[in-house]
Parts: sequence; C-alpha cells; structure tokens
Amino acid sequence: MGKGMASHPRLGGPSAHPMKPELSAQLAVAVDGMPAFPKSIQRILELTRHIDCSSKDLVRVIEKDPVVTVKVLRVVNAASFGLPKQINSISHAVLYLGINAIKNLSLSIAAIGILPTSQVRGFDARQCLLHSLSTAEVARQLALSKRDVDPMDCFVAGLLHDFGKMVLAQLLPAQFEAALTLSQSNGSSLHDALRTMIGTDHAEVGAMLVERWRFPADLVETIRFQHGPDLADTPMIACVFTANQISKRLNFGFGGNPCVEELPPWIASCMGGDLQQVILKVGDLRPAFEEARLFSMI
Repeated sequence: MGKGMASHPRLGGPSAHPMKPELSAQLAVAVDGMPAFPKSIQRILELTRHIDCSSKDLVRVIEKDPVVTVKVLRVVNAASFGLPKQINSISHAVLYLGINAIKNLSLSIAAIGILPTSQVRGFDARQCLLHSLSTAEVARQLALSKRDVDPMDCFVAGLLHDFGKMVLAQLLPAQFEAALTLSQSNGSSLHDALRTMIGTDHAEVGAMLVERWRFPADLVETIRFQHGPDLADTPMIACVFTANQISKRLNFGFGGNPCVEELPPWIASCMGGDLQQVILKVGDLRPAFEEARLFSMI
C-alpha cells in the first residue's frame, strides 16, 4: 500500500511521546483484546484494489460471510434507495451498489464491529464512526487528484484514523472523559488533552491497533503521525489530515475533538490552498456525507 512516501525522520521509529511501561503494557493487552479485522473484509480489500476486480469473485467472498451478507442486503434495501422491489441476492446488490460502494460498506461493517459497548459521557461512538467514514471518503476524493498516493489507501487511513479513541473509551473511560471535558472546555485539540490526562493519545493507540491488524507500515505510520509536532510529511497524511479538518469544519459527525486546525504550510502547498480554499475546490460533499450516514447506521 501507499506510493511515493516521502522520507521523514519519525517514520518507522518510535513515538515522539513514549508511554510509561505500565500504560504501554495495559494498552497492549487492550489492543490484543479488540476484535480481529475480519479476514473476509481483508479479502474484499485485496480484490477491490485491482482495476479488473471481478464482481463474481467479490460475491463469492461476501456470500461466505453471513454477517457481511445480511448487512449488505440491509443497506441496499434501505428506504434511502427507494427501490421498487427488494433485492435478495448479493450478486444483485453488487450490481446495484457498485464495487467501490461494496468495498466501503464492507469496511464500515468491520469498523462497527469494534465500537465500544460502554458509554462515555461526551463521546458518541456512532457519531465518531460517522466522522471517520466522512473523513475516509473526503480523503479518497482529495487523493484522486494526486499521482503519488493511492485513493483507496487514503480511504482506509481516514476510516481508521480515530479508532484509538474506541480503545481508550473502553479501557480508560474516566480518563478519556476527563480529556474530552478538558478539550471541549478550552478548545484545545483532543490529542493534547489525552496526552495530559492519560499519557498517550489516540493516534499512538490507533497505530498499535492497525499494526495488530497487519495493515502495511505506511498506513500504520499515517495513523501514528497524524497530529501536531508529530505530523509526518507524506502525501497520505496530507490527504487524511486535510479530510479530517474538512469533516470537523462541516460537522460531518463528531469524533470528540472540537478543534479545527488550519493546514500547515506544507500541506496547504500539497493541497493547493488553505482549508477554506480546498473545501471550495473539492465541491459538494453532501452525497459523501449521506453515504457515510447510511453506512454508519447498519
């Protein structure tokens, strides 16, 4: 995955904010206890990466996974599509939705599988998922105009960029809630508040999670180095960082972080303008948000 990764001194190295050993051990146990990324979804990702992806191969993989089958059919038969009659087969669902939508839907199904079961005041896991799905699609659209990054990689990184929050919300709910309160009371970025309250942030924990799921190194590092002084200079990070700010600015879901950051100069240069200029350039994002909303409800 990932093309044209720029060199950066932090990439491939340890976090710039090392955790205390006891916290690191605690988080390692928590990450190991999270649901595995389904093999069927991994296979769907592999298939849809190729331009000559066969719908028959895709149908074969989906039909072997009853959970994915049921949820794909539920989405395609949702009232939002207004179909004249019900679709009962995966082959018809793939034809109707299209291969790209099936891939995005499959990733959404996998993502929903790790939402925290316990509630943390100030943090709505479904709204966080909606923000992540929106960020994923915006990142994909931004990457379409770039030659040095794969749009699908950007989609996956955008989807997973906040999933460290799901781990922290489950493992350390009181500290996570305190960080949310601090961030929302003074307008600071949530990752700074998490470092203050917990000693690490969701980017580092999210990187641990996607590493366990055996995603490629460039995607792991995109999750790890997505914020502040740790922000790494790569095309994928430029797309995901920008998409994250756009989703926050346009209120596409809410990941618990009220702080919308302006684009650093190198990202603005890569994206061809400041945040508002990029928003105007990318055009109407409401269809992307509506698809994200539909997929977040499965």
